[in-house]
Amino acid sequence: MTDHATGTAAAGPGDLTEPRTPEGRALLEVLGRHLPRLAAGATEHDRDGTFPLDAVHRMGADGVLGATVPREFGGLGVSSVHDVCLAVKRIAEADASVALSLHMQFSRGITMSYEREHGTGTGPALAERLLRLMGTGGALISGALKDAGVTTELVPAQDGGWRLTGRKILVSMAPFATHVVVAARTRPVSGPPLLASAFLPTDTPGLKAPDHWNGMGMRASASTEVLFEDCPVPAADVFLRGPAGVRNDAAMAGQTVSSIGLLGVYAGIAQAARDAAVADVTRRGGRPAAAVRTLVAELDVKLYGLRTALAAALDNADHHAHRAAADPHERGRLMMAPFQYAKLIVNRTAAAIVEDCMTLVGGASFTTDHPLSRHYRDVRAGWFMQPFTYADAVDHLSAHALGTDREGDAP
Repeated sequence: MTDHATGTAAAGPGDLTEPRTPEGRALLEVLGRHLPRLAAGATEHDRDGTFPLDAVHRMGADGVLGATVPREFGGLGVSSVHDVCLAVKRIAEADASVALSLHMQFSRGITMSYEREHGTGTGPALAERLLRLMGTGGALISGALKDAGVTTELVPAQDGGWRLTGRKILVSMAPFATHVVVAARTRPVSGPPLLASAFLPTDTPGLKAPDHWNGMGMRASASTEVLFEDCPVPAADVFLRGPAGVRNDAAMAGQTVSSIGLLGVYAGIAQAARDAAVADVTRRGGRPAAAVRTLVAELDVKLYGLRTALAAALDNADHHAHRAAADPHERGRLMMAPFQYAKLIVNRTAAAIVEDCMTLVGGASFTTDHPLSRHYRDVRAGWFMQPFTYADAVDHLSAHALGTDREGDAP
């Protein structure tokens, strides 16, 4: 049986239409109560460049912010990246900016659950604290990854902790988050610098997250900059990773699990654009011209290819994510390459779908308040998302094909 409104099979195994787990299905049911209202306000928030905080709080009150937190810590217990991506896709069909923001929250629960079980040093205790904050404390946790001009650094403090200094950009929902996880590198008194992640409440002295985001797309995501000016960070609030500047293939497993679900944002944009265009053609009535029928058919072909490629990469990630006993470096490589294949397919195909939809609808879609105008601007953000940007993905995938993608080389 086919759902003609969306062009998807009613029970789509391998097609990113149905959840894999009961927990994933429960999350979709909860989201279903909120998405119509979220969609209704999307145009206004996009036009005004405002973050729909009330909508996020309503979803949080229904357990969405703890979706990927284990049940023992008050969450819904979603652990499948396939189901996370599907949830992100459904949110993006209503409002891509909110999907972009909430993906960080969802990925944090999954990565912290793994850290709690397999981490070392301060990792497990800190991970459990974050999970409890998300599951029962309503914490809204943003992620600050991309440096802006200067390297964000942790310098040892006299009290045994750290001081954090730097500047990050494109930090979604930062002005409204309760906490932020910051990618940094250490600048120790002796020894090599290490990669690290610092966990800070957003009221930490020296942390500034001004609400002045004015992006071309994702305008309701509050993807502002965040400044760190000698912020104090206790030693217990820092995850220490491997040496900086050295390729670590094992880390690619965590990068895949934490980031692949973000592709659901662009799959959702493509789906929403397709649905809007087909609805527009249907409203006109009569028998559409041959060129229109061709474009409509091509839309569903492209969308099916996008979803199946992404679903395969998600299944691969779920398969390897739970094989902690495998060789960690080979495991990372086996997860990252399919992720990057899917990322390129999604980025290219989603953008092509939106363009075709604008062609179908015509000049009306070029007005600011038309949903396709928003989709056209939002879909372009996919090319900037790590890992990897296009150039880095080409380097990685060509090395993978030529057999030179091995640890020890420069990243």
